Amino acid sequence: MKLTIGNFHVKDIVFGSELSFKDGVLTINKEEALAFIREDDRITEAELYIAKPGDKIRMCPVKEAIEPRCRLDGRGLFPGYTSEMAPAGDGVTYALKNCSVLVVGRHWGGFQDGIIDMSGEGQKYTYYGYLNNIVLVADTNEEFERHEQQKKNDALRRAGHKLAEFIGQCVKDLTPEDTEVYELGQMIKRGAEVEKLPSVVYVMQPQSQMEEMGYNDLVYGWDMNHFVPTVMHPNEVLDGALVSGSFMPVSSKWSTYDFQNCPSIKALYAEHGKTINFLGVIMSNLNVALEQKERSALFVAQIAKSLGADGAVLAEEGYGNPDADFVGCYVALEDAGVKVVGVTNECTGRDGQSQPLVTLDEKCDAIVSCGNVSELIELPPMETVLGELDALKRDGLSGGWADDELLGPSVRADGSIIMENNSMFCGDQVIGWSPKTMKEF
Repeated sequence: MKLTIGNFHVKDIVFGSELSFKDGVLTINKEEALAFIREDDRITEAELYIAKPGDKIRMCPVKEAIEPRCRLDGRGLFPGYTSEMAPAGDGVTYALKNCSVLVVGRHWGGFQDGIIDMSGEGQKYTYYGYLNNIVLVADTNEEFERHEQQKKNDALRRAGHKLAEFIGQCVKDLTPEDTEVYELGQMIKRGAEVEKLPSVVYVMQPQSQMEEMGYNDLVYGWDMNHFVPTVMHPNEVLDGALVSGSFMPVSSKWSTYDFQNCPSIKALYAEHGKTINFLGVIMSNLNVALEQKERSALFVAQIAKSLGADGAVLAEEGYGNPDADFVGCYVALEDAGVKVVGVTNECTGRDGQSQPLVTLDEKCDAIVSCGNVSELIELPPMETVLGELDALKRDGLSGGWADDELLGPSVRADGSIIMENNSMFCGDQVIGWSPKTMKEF
């Protein structure tokens, strides 16, 4: 399977008379784009903004991030979700780099929503503070959606995914500035020079622990709560087969942008044939009941062993209940003779003294920590807020609160905020590009 991604590097975004890309400048006809968005009659209000690094802008509640792209053969970007079912992972895709479509809600949000600051102290906490962003701020029929949160989220998120594809069409007939090629053939009977290297799989555990539909990550449009672990080609992940869900304390979240650009997959690709034999991805899930967790762990270990994996990189989207899936999978792989490096955040409390994962095992002896979800973050007011900052204290965002006997409300009268890291959109970047580091005291 061979995936070629042609890259167009966005240096600036402006509104103008037509959708175009020239000399690094992405121009968007705002009214044309909004008319496209409003074709979905669930959207009752919508506005577009531009947010660039250094702007004194705070966004809340942020729901999703997507990289604008287009496929040259006419297939949709997200098969089974926003377009007809089709294979992902091969062919040619064009991408607008250093750029994302951000979806920001209004009013009745939920605990999967987060904050992005484009400058100041808050900028450093999330990757998206350093991108050029097209920001869709939208809402749906409030009375109809108020008690059915996922209807709202589905409408807003689909609008963002479709907008990303709409914008991506502007480079379809252009020549990319550079290209990335991802090609990985069959997992067995590779050349002798590759076969002698340690064989490694990447085990991904996307969010899927909600039994009610509409919250979980999707694979080819299929709710991953209905999923059992299986092998996927890494190119499928990079090419739109996975779409982010909306059930997450948001610092732990993997956005669709994260899947499209998964740094861990790219890093494993870079070492393939040099230091490792990268076999591919074992796509797992996260579950509710203990028996389901044990079943998935056994599946993953059996697949890895059958493929002849010597090692695995295991990554978990989330924390708390999913920690049991993460640790169970880690132990099952080790018991099968597959050496594991785990990647996760931790929940050690505001004082850093609590147990980092809900469950632990002595076999989990190589874990990369991406930070503490409960770390307190205090940020000054920002000149401009896109969305509705009161969502942080009102709508149950994990990491925000209406009042605290010691700290007061998360959102203060002057617009400054105090919150837990939990509320920083995709802030822990377990997907593989976290800037955080650990210190020993």
